[in-house]
Amino acid sequence: MSVEKKAHAASGWAMLLVVVAGYLASILLLITGFIMFIAWDSSYFYRGPNPLLILLLGMVLLVITSIARRGFFTLQPGQARVCVLFGKYVGTVRDDGLKWANPFFAKSLGLSSNPGGSSETAVVHRHDSKISVRARTYTGDRIKVNDKMGNPIEIATVIVWHVADTAKALFDVDDYESYVEMITETALRHVASLYSYDHMADDDENADAITLRTNIEEVSEALKAELSRKLEVAGVEVDDARLTHLAYAQEIAQAMLRRQQAEAIIAARKKIVEGAVGMVDMALAQLSEGGVVDFDEDRKAVMASNLMVVLCGDSEAQPVVNTGTLYQ
Repeated sequence: MSVEKKAHAASGWAMLLVVVAGYLASILLLITGFIMFIAWDSSYFYRGPNPLLILLLGMVLLVITSIARRGFFTLQPGQARVCVLFGKYVGTVRDDGLKWANPFFAKSLGLSSNPGGSSETAVVHRHDSKISVRARTYTGDRIKVNDKMGNPIEIATVIVWHVADTAKALFDVDDYESYVEMITETALRHVASLYSYDHMADDDENADAITLRTNIEEVSEALKAELSRKLEVAGVEVDDARLTHLAYAQEIAQAMLRRQQAEAIIAARKKIVEGAVGMVDMALAQLSEGGVVDFDEDRKAVMASNLMVVLCGDSEAQPVVNTGTLYQ
């Protein structure tokens, strides 16, 4: 695996003066050599330096200066340049500003892959030697996966990532951006299969287990850890990972909605019954203690039944006046 190392780049402003001086000197030599060549060609008594040598020196200096001019490059904050000399990785420059480096450093990198094992399937990816190390976001598409219980669900995520190691990003994978997209989908599928969408029942023995719907923070941390582990080979570091969409698939959405409604009704009925039992017990106790009514077991049962019907019924109770006794 490749490892990023720091490369040194000279100040571009100092080299700019050198290049300008080189151009001026080469132009001066060419003009001087041309004038001397005219004087040398038209006079038999010329005793100065050989003008051809001066012209040759001017041309050589012009070529060298033109080659040196290709070494200039600029880097903005959040950018880095990978320096490759004749196919060999030299280092990475991360300092922003106008810089100058070896003009023979490659401007772009052609990285080829041959996944099929034959020359017909070879793919060439070209990357600029400048690479952004700023934070980026990737919003994944909605995908259909099965949760831990086997229920089909729709899920989507967004991640924030940046290139931490430029050497790994460019040399250890073909296309690091496509690699991030592919690994994000596979990691999301894996993490979604580890947890249930929701608790199947409130009294379930696993009611405290982590689920996709109720434990968003824990699931996000698990997804981030999975992505960080798999993207390390590409020199990519994940800053954050969050779920942006979570729902049952359409084919079971109605059934799961009815189940949730049934659970809500059962939970509401449970609370109503618990409250009604407490109210009935309180009413009987207060009536007995105050001496208002002397209850035997049959009267208590009738009173409890009537109160439970009134308190737990869906519709309003209709009063019935009993003109007789309990036993008639």
